[in-house]
Amino acid sequence: MKSENLFFTPESEVKDFSFLLSDVQAYISENYSALITGNLADAKAQMKRYITKYIQDRRIAVGGMSGDRLVDALYTEMAEFGFLTKYIFGAGIEEIDINSWRDIEVQYSDGRTVKLEECFDSPEHAVNVIRRMLHVSGMVLDNASPIVLGHLAKNIRIAVLKSPIVDEDVGVSASIRIVNPQSMQKDDFVRSGTATEPMLDFLSLCIRYGISICMAGATSSGKTTVAGWILTTVPDNKRIYTIESGSRELALVREKDGRVTNSVIHTLTRDSDNDRQRVDQISLLDMALRFNPDIVVVGEMRGAEANAAQEAARTGVAVLTTIHSNSCEATYRRMVSLCKRAVDLSDQTLMDYVTEAYPIVVFCKQLENKQRRMMEIQECEILSDGSRTFRALFQYVITENRMEDGRFIIEGHHEQVNSISDSLARRLLENGMPQTLISQLKRKEVQSV
Repeated sequence: MKSENLFFTPESEVKDFSFLLSDVQAYISENYSALITGNLADAKAQMKRYITKYIQDRRIAVGGMSGDRLVDALYTEMAEFGFLTKYIFGAGIEEIDINSWRDIEVQYSDGRTVKLEECFDSPEHAVNVIRRMLHVSGMVLDNASPIVLGHLAKNIRIAVLKSPIVDEDVGVSASIRIVNPQSMQKDDFVRSGTATEPMLDFLSLCIRYGISICMAGATSSGKTTVAGWILTTVPDNKRIYTIESGSRELALVREKDGRVTNSVIHTLTRDSDNDRQRVDQISLLDMALRFNPDIVVVGEMRGAEANAAQEAARTGVAVLTTIHSNSCEATYRRMVSLCKRAVDLSDQTLMDYVTEAYPIVVFCKQLENKQRRMMEIQECEILSDGSRTFRALFQYVITENRMEDGRFIIEGHHEQVNSISDSLARRLLENGMPQTLISQLKRKEVQSV
């Protein structure tokens, strides 16, 4: 398109970009609103043509920008997400934190947090861009709904706060969580020091032979990444049913020569102001057992679905789930508090249920130096008299913390500190684990790696 000389003739009107953006938005919204809200395959090309026509007809220029660059910038602001677009869809980025319209940080997968020099033009500009993001998931951000959870794609979640929850001059505060598709292999975890090969093999065998696991830790501790890898080790003949909230982080379907080789059903919750249209994790858990799964994956336990999940685990289905917690033993107490949102039972009764449901709890942590470590794998053993005892099977032992040139240096190693209990060995045997593998797990081989 030969448009540059039209934009930059002496008679051209030079405008500020933000004012021009507002004018073009109003023009497109009034005359071609279907391009913004519709799903036309060629909507991008059409919108760019209309933007170009608007600028050429009015002989508008913006200092320092060629015609094509100006059209691209206007389109990106209107139909995409401005300067955030390259970060949202960039490689190696895990989170974008918008503290205010002029304070934005990016967290990278290698642990770095970088404050961006770029920012929005104003609080109103920030609100408009975030509204476009939320439009993808059909969510509305306004004074009546100032707190919104939404998603951009299968692997991108957004949590947003708007005034009056935050100050008017802040615009919005938002957290954009991005789970980049990564083919993490066992060697990647071992090489980075996240876990040892025996630890990963143990967790893989547990899920393979019907033992439920809860992965615990804070946000960005690596629990979901490890859980995703465990599921990649499940044999093709095992049926997996996944439940995730709003956006999908797991991609477990395998293909060979164009044909699906394993058995996976991926499901997503759906939020809605209409109770009849809302689909929550409890509904999907109830449906899961009708699909005869070998493994049920609950993406994250945050509420009353914890009770439905522990009930499913106690029926004999292997459940793999994640939860926010700060230690292995604290995980069971948090499960109890979540279950109480659904049922009126005593703490002791619910503690008995959740410890029976999840014999194995894994605690993951992101250390001060941003390294991710699997801090502990713990077994809850149920004794013959019904009492419980907690057995640490593997632990990460920190041997030194120090500061060096302004950086945190943390030294440590993983140790195997106990073998599995007789009761867990018996369950694994009943679930089909070969005796040779059980014998290896029963041997107490204290290892430092």
